[in-house]
Amino acid sequence: MTNRTEDPSHNDQASNLEKDPNDWATGDESMTGAQASYLRTLCEEAGVDFDDSLTKADASKMIDELQHKTGRGENH
Repeated sequence: MTNRTEDPSHNDQASNLEKDPNDWATGDESMTGAQASYLRTLCEEAGVDFDDSLTKADASKMIDELQHKTGRGENH
């Protein structure tokens, strides 16, 4: 019988959630479709223009900012 080990990709995902977006290896790539979709919604709610040319890192930072502004993503 073999010992069961944790899925290493799960650990990478968890650690990426804690990394500063400026430190992401792929942060300078175009934002993902999921980021764009959510960011577009947040921009509409916050009354700001959506910029479809953001990088993954910049989109993540803007999502954080707009979540705070709109109250989305906060525990109530």
